[in-house]
Amino acid sequence: MSRPRIVIVGAGFAGYRTARTLSRLTRHQADITLLNPTDYFLYLPLLPQVAAGILEPRRVSVSLSGTLPHVRLVLGEADGIDLDGRTVHYTGPEGEEGTLAYDRLVLAAGSVNKLLPIPGVAEHAHGFRGLPEALYLRDHVTRQVELAAAADDRAECAARCTFVVVGAGYTGTEVAAHGAMYTDAQVRRHPMRTGMRPRWMLLDVAPRVMPEMDERLSRTAERVLRQRGVDVRMGTSVQEATHDGVVLTDGSTVDTRTLVWCVGVRPDPLVESLGLPMERGRLLVDPHLQVPGRPELFACGDVAAVPDLNQPGQYTPMTAQHAWRHGKVCAHNVVASLGRGQRRAYRHRDMGFVVDLGGAKAAANPLGLPMSGPAAGAVTRGYHLAAMPGNRVRVAADWLLDAVLPRQAVQLGLVRSWSVPLESSSPEVARVPGRPEQSGKDAGTAGTAGKHADGDDAKKQPGGEPAKKQPGGEPGKNQPGGEPAKNQPGGEPAKRGPEAASAGSRSHGERAKGSQSGSPRASGKPRRAVEAAGPRPARGGSGKPGKSSRASGAGSAGKRPTAPSGPSRSAGPPTDPGPEPPANQPPPGPDIAPGPVRRTDGRAAEGDS
Repeated sequence: MSRPRIVIVGAGFAGYRTARTLSRLTRHQADITLLNPTDYFLYLPLLPQVAAGILEPRRVSVSLSGTLPHVRLVLGEADGIDLDGRTVHYTGPEGEEGTLAYDRLVLAAGSVNKLLPIPGVAEHAHGFRGLPEALYLRDHVTRQVELAAAADDRAECAARCTFVVVGAGYTGTEVAAHGAMYTDAQVRRHPMRTGMRPRWMLLDVAPRVMPEMDERLSRTAERVLRQRGVDVRMGTSVQEATHDGVVLTDGSTVDTRTLVWCVGVRPDPLVESLGLPMERGRLLVDPHLQVPGRPELFACGDVAAVPDLNQPGQYTPMTAQHAWRHGKVCAHNVVASLGRGQRRAYRHRDMGFVVDLGGAKAAANPLGLPMSGPAAGAVTRGYHLAAMPGNRVRVAADWLLDAVLPRQAVQLGLVRSWSVPLESSSPEVARVPGRPEQSGKDAGTAGTAGKHADGDDAKKQPGGEPAKKQPGGEPGKNQPGGEPAKNQPGGEPAKRGPEAASAGSRSHGERAKGSQSGSPRASGKPRRAVEAAGPRPARGGSGKPGKSSRASGAGSAGKRPTAPSGPSRSAGPPTDPGPEPPANQPPPGPDIAPGPVRRTDGRAAEGDS
């Protein structure tokens, strides 16, 4: 008798815990496959410390193959599920396609940035959901402080050293708290000519900081932020974002080059294509994390609306704590569905929350006991060390070094602004120029996302000539992926303004996590069926409901990029090295991603994108 095949989609808190528990429970009696875009599990609560230079990126990245024995790892992004045929269709990191057959399927795809229909946000803001975004923010903040320190003009200095964070939840609060400490340390070593100091702003429409937490902890967090000089404005948000700043809902204008979007998350749009009952964008499941009417299908984490048995009529919130517990219960129920053990209903006990505010400051309520100050800081770091599935010694060592040594404030330039667009279905993966099967939406966003943050990004795109205009003008002629995207964010404003860029997110309310008609992977049928129907428009480019795509640029009409003429240096499938640079293009500097190299023998040079 063949062994049962179990496929897990996603390796976040829920997916990773499911895979680890299944590996132990099945005792080599099942084939477990984990499908994920990256080869690591990301411990998201410590991501603000990566952006602040406290922890190195690999400290919060736990190897999947190294910590999940007897689990087969497949790198790729699920883009279609055939429930009747029991197969999952995916696209690999190099554009290759594949199919995974299953007897039991666990959906734990997680969540993506939540967008609101605010003009300019999709083009000029950056989220905070993955390592590429954290690395970009650290480089960008460092660069802006260095440029502000060298500026003689007070207006330019003030704009560059003003940092706006939208969303006063856990993530936004921690980003503002750690960011203020990071920039203050930079200015102490290198004072600005104008005598100004960095300014951080935290905005939210909520009446108080971290409304999900106990009011006493909320007051503690706000007090720490104000002591560090953070401008906390409750009941206020962004009305419009531009290249030079933001317009707030109270009518004021703030000149800035940095807009960090932390307003919340929404479930991964993959589940919308299944045609199953949903609850505000999440897949409805029973208390056993099983989809009604589909005994082979389970869902957990942010994509699952799990009934809260402690509060009838409600669903468990989208938090890492719940996702981690979902994974364990889901694994037991998957094994029970195979005839081993008994099913378990998901019940939880509130263990409290912890918020790291940097240094010795924190806000915590373990087991309902409110704490603040150094005691809360010790509890917070102890909790993170206990919760991490790996790298504990390395994390503790980085904390110790940060306590006794100054931080290294350098910009590496490894992640550029255009490679981490806000409107992305995979925030954990940085976009690269000329990537096979790159979506049209991401290609269009890649050409404009850097305009708000880095002038050098806006002027020179990888492998292309300088963009003709700054925000509000035409897109660059040689955007990554082919022809200029006519209807992408930052394109021709007369035809498609910023509202069109957010068309896929108009259904979001203040805390809505519902269906996104224009979301990157939303579709009324599996992705594979859409491919069979004919060429697809660029992902999200049309803003029409039910359309999804993995097109390689707006001008390709859903076709794969073609290989250049001449022999190839590799035996694999040819890929587009990108557009030729202009003849008068200067050699790339250390802060400009180089374009493709021209060869005289008609072959693509090694290292071409």
